[in-house]
Amino acid sequence: MAGTGVLMLLFLVAHMLGNLKVFFGPEEFNSYAGWLRTIGEPVLHASWFLWLQRFGLIACVVLHGVAAYQLSRRDLAARPTRYQHRPPARASYATRTMRWGGVILALFIVWHILDLTTLTVNPLGKPHHPYENVVADFQVWYVNVIYIVAMLALGFHIRHGFWSAAQTLGANSRDRDRLLKVTANVLAVALTAGFIAVPVAVMIGVVS
Repeated sequence: MAGTGVLMLLFLVAHMLGNLKVFFGPEEFNSYAGWLRTIGEPVLHASWFLWLQRFGLIACVVLHGVAAYQLSRRDLAARPTRYQHRPPARASYATRTMRWGGVILALFIVWHILDLTTLTVNPLGKPHHPYENVVADFQVWYVNVIYIVAMLALGFHIRHGFWSAAQTLGANSRDRDRLLKVTANVLAVALTAGFIAVPVAVMIGVVS
């Protein structure tokens, strides 16, 4: 679970940086989108890298979800009776956030692919016009709501998940705990703000 989480986090950082190219105008954003389809050439055919990446990410999401379910079942099996005293509120809040945040993000991934990859649920989408599709998409109010809610869920998921992964992988220690917590907060805020910046920019007319 920690390993797949790290891989997906690396992808999210790269994906956010790519998204921010929308602020440099349609020519640069469309050029970037076109470049993604040529990665690996001539060894790979056009768009093969993108499809390999997509299948790899889908595998990570599935494995991450399966691992979460297995850990939850093991936890229940190890403690079949409830604690007489309630667990700390902070631990309970983190557990609920991770569980429901994961469900929201899984549903969002499906919707996001149908929206901006296949253009199935994007009635204004046009193939091979990524900049125009992004602008058209975020002019629809409910698309912005879905996207922003999902990105807020992502921020909470990263904040708690990064710390948990660090513990699982043995990166935490008494000397590094504070640094890891700060890093988790910075990553969560930076990624959330970076992703949300695009729909907000379209809404207020900065990107059009």
